[in-house]
Amino acid sequence: MRIPAQSVCTAIRDDIVSGVYERGSRLTEELLARRYGVSRVPVREALRTLESEGFVVTRRHAGACVAEPTEQEAADLLEIRMLLEPLGAARAAQRRTEAHLKVLRGLVRLGQERARRGEGEDLRSLGGWFHETLAQASCSPGLIALLTQLRHKTAWMYAVEQPARPVDSWAEHGAIVDAVARGDAERARALTAQHAERSAAAHRLRRRPDRPGRRPAPPSRVSSSQHDVNIASARH
Repeated sequence: MRIPAQSVCTAIRDDIVSGVYERGSRLTEELLARRYGVSRVPVREALRTLESEGFVVTRRHAGACVAEPTEQEAADLLEIRMLLEPLGAARAAQRRTEAHLKVLRGLVRLGQERARRGEGEDLRSLGGWFHETLAQASCSPGLIALLTQLRHKTAWMYAVEQPARPVDSWAEHGAIVDAVARGDAERARALTAQHAERSAAAHRLRRRPDRPGRRPAPPSRVSSSQHDVNIASARH
């Protein structure tokens, strides 16, 4: 089965974000193709995409390597995200569908229940889904793409502490959804800006470990456009 370059790109990006490939480590086409069970062609295309996104750099005499962002670059990205998320919420208030609202309300309900019960293990993923859905509700492909890339990069560069009072955090999510449902773009923008500013304080810059690179984890799963494929056994 042919695995599209986009799926290979997603798998490599996920492995970079999760730390399987540490910053500065080499990414050779041959080893990547073997790891993901594909030919070198989609790997080459994926590396070009990841370079355009800032996850990969090409170095003379070394080839493709995982990028090593500076503290200033990381701070800039977090600030950009804080500026764009309120814009996404304002657009969502103007363009959201009933389907978007249904998902957002469902996520808020789940988040509030988990927060009240002290079940913090699910809150991080629920928060990610909430912000992803809020971005999708903007119905702006360019903005959605930027916010998606920013979420990936901030997850790579920062560790995020759980809020001290998750009930309050999910109350803020609920207020944002209420503003979006009413079509109140300015209130949705203001509430999201306040939430983003508070959330930014919980971000802690990840430091590159002073030790040899870790051994790669078992191969990920690459999702093709039609099937979920175990890339260790897939063949191109």
